[in-house]
Amino acid sequence: MEHAIMVAAALIGAGLAIGLAAIGAGVGDGLVTAKFIEGLTRQPEAKGTIFTNTLISVGLIESMAIIATVISLILLYANPLIK
Repeated sequence: MEHAIMVAAALIGAGLAIGLAAIGAGVGDGLVTAKFIEGLTRQPEAKGTIFTNTLISVGLIESMAIIATVISLILLYANPLIK
């Protein structure tokens, strides 16, 4: 019975981690893109700098979702509490 509870808890934790990370990355990417468009309309001559900073920001935001995916995979497959 304890094994089933631990497996269920690991599955719920992994699902929450991936789901919340996906929501957070989506919101973050939307905010960064909105500010990119806003900055581009205010200063079109700074397109290169703004675009570079936007790509770096989106990459960092997406890396947090990838890290959450790795943590959830560890919860599922390398959990020392589940034998």
